[in-house]
Amino acid sequence: MIPTEVIHRPLITEKANGGASDCNRYTFAIDGRATKTDVKSAIVALYKVRVLGVSVLNRKEADRASKFGLIAGKWEKRAVVRVHPEDRIELF
Repeated sequence: MIPTEVIHRPLITEKANGGASDCNRYTFAIDGRATKTDVKSAIVALYKVRVLGVSVLNRKEADRASKFGLIAGKWEKRAVVRVHPEDRIELF
């Protein structure tokens, strides 16, 4: 897969920023078909950093109620990338 198709966007949340500053872990929203090796090669190609590990998780939004019944929440695939201590990813 093309690196720009694998990585959709970086996730900037309070929890993700804490992990980035303390443990060199960065969180990204990724394509649903992407594997850990796809994510690792995409991060190396886009940000020029050394990747030590990749964790992948699938998140589901909560179901919402409407007057016609429940609306199912969307699925999102996320990757938490651990970077070498000497490297940094500048997201801002």
